[in-house]
Amino acid sequence: MVGLADVPSVAEFGRRLGEFGWVSDLWVAGSLATGDYLPGVSDLDLVAVTDGPVDPPRLAALTAVHRQLDAGVAAGADLGCVYVDSARLADPAHRHPTWTHGQLVHRILSGITRAELVGHGFAVFGRPPTDLLPGMGPDDVRAAARAELDGYWSWAVRRPWLWLDPIIADLSLTSMARGRHALRTGTLLTKSLAVEAAEAPGWLVDQLRARRRGEARRSPRLRTAVVSWRDARRTTRLSGERLQP
Repeated sequence: MVGLADVPSVAEFGRRLGEFGWVSDLWVAGSLATGDYLPGVSDLDLVAVTDGPVDPPRLAALTAVHRQLDAGVAAGADLGCVYVDSARLADPAHRHPTWTHGQLVHRILSGITRAELVGHGFAVFGRPPTDLLPGMGPDDVRAAARAELDGYWSWAVRRPWLWLDPIIADLSLTSMARGRHALRTGTLLTKSLAVEAAEAPGWLVDQLRARRRGEARRSPRLRTAVVSWRDARRTTRLSGERLQP
C-alpha cells in the first residue's frame, strides 16, 4: 500500500501551503486515503481549510504554486485541491475554489469526498478531518451517492456524446458501480473494486482492469460509449427507485 512518504509531491505541496500561514489544515481524500492509490494512474485529491475566504491575492498565490508543482515534482500526478474557508465548511452547497487538471474552477465539497475524509482521510498537517467534519452514517453515504447520481450524472446522460470520450466512459462505469454499492450498503467502494463490479461485458471489464493497472489498453470507442452510457442511464433512473437498502 502506498503511503504519504511514497508521494513526494504531496509533502512538497504541504510544505508550500504551510508557508502561507492562512492554510490551517491539509487533508488527503480519494484513493490515497482509502489505500487504493496507484502511482501514475490515480489522481491526488486533497482538501485545504483556510482561515478566511480565498480572495484574489490568495488565488494568485495558489495558482502560482500549483503551476510550479505541475511543471515539476507533481508533473503527471493530477494533484488537485479544494480550498474551503473554515466558516463555509458546514455548507454543503457552497462552491469553493478548486484546482483540478491544471485549472482553477469552483466546486462544492461533495458528500462523497466528505465521507472519504471522515472514514479514511488524514492530515498532511493540521487537525484530522474528524475534528472539523461531522460523522457520516450509512444513510448519509446513501444521500451523498444519490446526490451524485441525481446531479451531475443525470445531467450528463442527457448528453450521450460525452461518452465518446474514453475517460468519461471509464469513469462512468466505475462511478455507477460505486453509486449502486453506496445506495445498497451505505458504504464506499474503491475504484479498483468498482472495476470488478462494473456492469459491462467481460471483454470491457478486462480492459478496465488493464487500464487500472496503468497499461495502455484501448477499447472500441463507440461500443464502449454505448455500454457505459446505457449503464449510466439505467443507474440514474433507478437511483430513487429500486436501489434502496
